[in-house]
Amino acid sequence: MNDDRRTIGTNGPAGRGTRAAGSPSSASRSLAGGSAPRRGPAKKKSSTTASGATKKSAAGAANPRSTTATKKATAASRATAGTKATSSRSSAKARTRPTESKTGGEEPRLRAVTEDDAAAAAAAAAEQAARETRTAGAASMPGIAMEDLAQAFVGAAQRVLGTDWEQRLATVLSALRQRLAGDYAVDEFGFDPQITEILTSAVEPLAESWFRLEVRGAENIPTEGGALLVANHSGTVPIDGVMTGYAVKKYSGRDLRPLGADLVFALPFVGQMARKVGATLACTQDAERLLSSGEVAGVWPEGFKGIGKPFTERYKLQRFGRGGFVSSAMRAQVPIVPVSIVGAEEIYPLIGNVASLARLLGVPYLPITPFFPLLGPLGMVPLPSKWIIEFGEPIRTDAYEPEQADDPMLLFNVTDQVRETIQQTLYALLVDRGNAFF
Repeated sequence: MNDDRRTIGTNGPAGRGTRAAGSPSSASRSLAGGSAPRRGPAKKKSSTTASGATKKSAAGAANPRSTTATKKATAASRATAGTKATSSRSSAKARTRPTESKTGGEEPRLRAVTEDDAAAAAAAAAEQAARETRTAGAASMPGIAMEDLAQAFVGAAQRVLGTDWEQRLATVLSALRQRLAGDYAVDEFGFDPQITEILTSAVEPLAESWFRLEVRGAENIPTEGGALLVANHSGTVPIDGVMTGYAVKKYSGRDLRPLGADLVFALPFVGQMARKVGATLACTQDAERLLSSGEVAGVWPEGFKGIGKPFTERYKLQRFGRGGFVSSAMRAQVPIVPVSIVGAEEIYPLIGNVASLARLLGVPYLPITPFFPLLGPLGMVPLPSKWIIEFGEPIRTDAYEPEQADDPMLLFNVTDQVRETIQQTLYALLVDRGNAFF
């Protein structure tokens, strides 16, 4: 039996076939898309493409069926590209044309912006800006919430201004509003009660938190009628007068009317403020008028000699003058209340005095402290010493006749009694206080 398969491809080796048109292997490769390129080193894209096209053309010429298949594939590719281009142009037209609604009509075009729309847009923009601001603030302070900051602020205000800081702040704002409206009055001496209320609120943190003020014997201040408070004077700067006025106002509810020296009223701004807080000239006529009208007056008989004495002589009283304050109290028939103040000597320790420059400036002394003028304005901050103010038992003057106010020996004896009372009380208070700062 003859095997016809042996006659196929007899021109070449068995099982391989030839490249002739009648060769099955060549025909198979033509139907598969032409001769596959030989594997070799990579070439440029243009060279590879040209070589492939040449081989495809040769294969197509050798096999008509391959040429027909190639034409069909090219036509199909062109049809696909045309379909994609048509779809792209349709999409572009669809984007440019108005979108049709489901009902077949066009959606409404752009309309004019009304005032309500503008207001709503502005409100939305403001809210967005506020939100971004809050976010930025939170980002700048990581880990600290706004609620914590508010609580810390309230706590600091309570420690410095007291637990009733809101009420006192409201009082100050109310007084300021009345002053702006012109609803306030002053007496014949220029005393302004509203200014006194404001200054009392402002001084309270300094007295209670910085100086840790302790007040004793406040019950010795008369609740009504006139009285003369006589106190020691010290501290380089007369802050003790301010603290005494604060203690009288807080613990007795009455306003202290200080008797000041001529220099106080000669200084710009200081003299005007002194008048507004109730101070008047330390002369016999003004003192008698205040005491006779039922006011509580205050006097510091040591004067500039007391506040300008060196630190080495602290709490040693200077001369009390000739007893003019005793004469005024006797004529007005009001009691004398000795006042002892401990703590003022340490706020500005006086270690030197530029006497020549002080005379040139027209002031009693020009102080030098451990921190002033070395530290400049920072040296003007008072040191936080502990303060004690004690109001002693009143010394009655109504047991004497008003005419006895002209007796110099009587005046000297009463003045010395008041001075010794204050001096002995100072020594006792220094022992009770202990360390000046701790």
